[in-house]
Amino acid sequence: MTASDLWHLVFGRLGLHSLPFWDMIQHPTENHIINGIIATGAASVVVIGALVTVFLITKYRKWGVLWFDWLTSVDHKKIGIMYIVLAFVMLARALIEAVLMRTQQADGLNGGFLSADHFAQLFSTHGTIMIFFMAMPFLTGLINFVMPQQIGARDVSFPMMNSISLGLTAAGAGLVMISLVLGKFETGGWTAYPPYTEAAFSPGPGVDYWIWAITLSSIGTTMTGINFAVTIYKKRAPGMTLFRMPLFTWTALCTAILMIFAMPPLTAVTLMLALDRYLDFHFFTNDLGGNMMNYANLFWLFGHPEVYILILPAFGVYSEVFATFSGKRLYGYTSLVYATMAIAVLSFTVWLHHFFTMGQSANINAVFGLMTMVIGIPTGVKIYDWLLTMYRGRVRLTVPLIYALGFSVLFVVGGLSGVLLANPSIDFQVHNSLFLVAHFHNMLIPGLLFGMLAGYHFWFPKAIGFRLDERWGRIAAFLWIGGFVLAFFPLYVLGLLGMTRRTVSYFDPAYTPWMLVAEVGALVLTAALTALVIQLVVSIRDRKANAVPVGDPWDGRSLEWAVAAPSPEWNFSAIPTVTDRDPFMVAKGHHTAYQAPPRYEDIPMPTNSAMGMVLCLAGGFLGFGLVWHMWWLALLSAVAIPVAVIVKSFDTRTERIIPADEVRRQHEAWLARAREATPIDRRHETAPENRGLADTTIAEAST
Repeated sequence: MTASDLWHLVFGRLGLHSLPFWDMIQHPTENHIINGIIATGAASVVVIGALVTVFLITKYRKWGVLWFDWLTSVDHKKIGIMYIVLAFVMLARALIEAVLMRTQQADGLNGGFLSADHFAQLFSTHGTIMIFFMAMPFLTGLINFVMPQQIGARDVSFPMMNSISLGLTAAGAGLVMISLVLGKFETGGWTAYPPYTEAAFSPGPGVDYWIWAITLSSIGTTMTGINFAVTIYKKRAPGMTLFRMPLFTWTALCTAILMIFAMPPLTAVTLMLALDRYLDFHFFTNDLGGNMMNYANLFWLFGHPEVYILILPAFGVYSEVFATFSGKRLYGYTSLVYATMAIAVLSFTVWLHHFFTMGQSANINAVFGLMTMVIGIPTGVKIYDWLLTMYRGRVRLTVPLIYALGFSVLFVVGGLSGVLLANPSIDFQVHNSLFLVAHFHNMLIPGLLFGMLAGYHFWFPKAIGFRLDERWGRIAAFLWIGGFVLAFFPLYVLGLLGMTRRTVSYFDPAYTPWMLVAEVGALVLTAALTALVIQLVVSIRDRKANAVPVGDPWDGRSLEWAVAAPSPEWNFSAIPTVTDRDPFMVAKGHHTAYQAPPRYEDIPMPTNSAMGMVLCLAGGFLGFGLVWHMWWLALLSAVAIPVAVIVKSFDTRTERIIPADEVRRQHEAWLARAREATPIDRRHETAPENRGLADTTIAEAST
């Protein structure tokens, strides 16, 4: 066996050419040097960031805390927080990539500074990250943290499966990050359409990175959907009927159902593409019976419900925010529930509008166009209900409400552009143009990102125990809203002018002014993310002044606000009995909140489990081995997964008992803090005096 054979046996197709600076060394042209410096800089950030993190954890001796209190924890709240941390990390990378793309296009008339291949990697990773590794973890984290507390449960139905879901998602995100350091990501966009992504046209590791990252995360998300749905069906507190659930929980339920039915087609299609590439199957090839339209149909059978998987939880957040910061009950609760269910069902009937131009008959296009227009009706119902919730309310213009108001205006604009695109004849004219890019960013940034950021501000005090800095929060919110308008509204014009999406350079000077405006918008969005970081740093610095240990900083309405902040591990000292749609608000009105239960009992809680981390590592190594054709690594990892599951199945220590005395001690300490706290008029809720106890002497606004 030669040295080359041995290298190939151990490292597969990994080699010096896989390093980001290798092309720059081998071909020292201006173009290669610029792209090599950018790629090497990005890889260095990943490597240095990982080393600094390891150094800091070691220096402060936090490995034990990290392992026992976080990575092996099955507490739904901690898992939710870890999902959100992952989302913010990936958001930072995706936003930097977006700025690079806009900068390239602002100089596109002169050819720009990025190669076409590098630009294609950027839009592919940007889309993949924003959909699968920013948006999905963010909403999953928020639901994880909030939903069990809103329904009066101690945890989700399958805590260990929850940890595994996080592990698989993190493994997928890890593969995307590794692609910055070793090899290149794919260049076929976030949809990775074949036949371009078949081995004949894209033989490198890029498509394989995409396949295994998406496969791991989609399996994790399917498990999450099952977990959420079962939790909501089976673990609601006594008296919490379906129509007493908070709107956020309703949207979580519909999202979970969408996850269960929409994610498997994605898993199937990525595995079929893998079979094409690894074992010479011909599901989607140009010849030998392959048909790429099967890919398009399967992908969008996932893809359009995915839009509502992303947006429905944000609708839930907005429902909570509008009601809470208007000081009145949510207007049109029942219609909002039915609208949510209608959107969830209709989302499975419109997938074909993503490829009107790909050869169907006019009649089929017309049917899917009509169904797409119909889905605007329940969405419109929601907008009216939220506006009427504010009507005659005692509105407080806090950070979450600023995001909600920005959403209300911008989302309607995006929705109207969607109705235009639902008409196949119009869709043909602007197909594959920047008009489409403007539209879906117009839906997803106000409809998803603003909602997630509103939820982050809204529930941060409950998760961490202190409020976020209001001033920097407002600065960040206005920057996000203003930056979005500057960055994406010009794209509508550019699309109508004929500029196609994913264009690395162009010859029409009319595009340049609009691109420069979009570039300014991208920089403003970067400033918005920076403001969020500053806000977090300032908030941690001022955490004692902004502490809200009593747990109700916003005069909340649902059960999660009825406990301390941060919430105890077991959430509730005694499972509450629900008699109304706004149980905590009613309890405060009747002066029955902040009471000791008749008696304290031992509480069984799930024990920590390393399974999430084990499967995270095994899944990550399996994906890495398959990407680089390191078959021994792939085989070992593939064997490790069922072995770990079998070994774990013999572990009968699945629960531990929290003694009643410990529950009593913590609960009575919290009640003592509540008695000592000064009730705060909601008009002064951002003042340092707010310790999380609302002044209940002020009557609610009339509905």
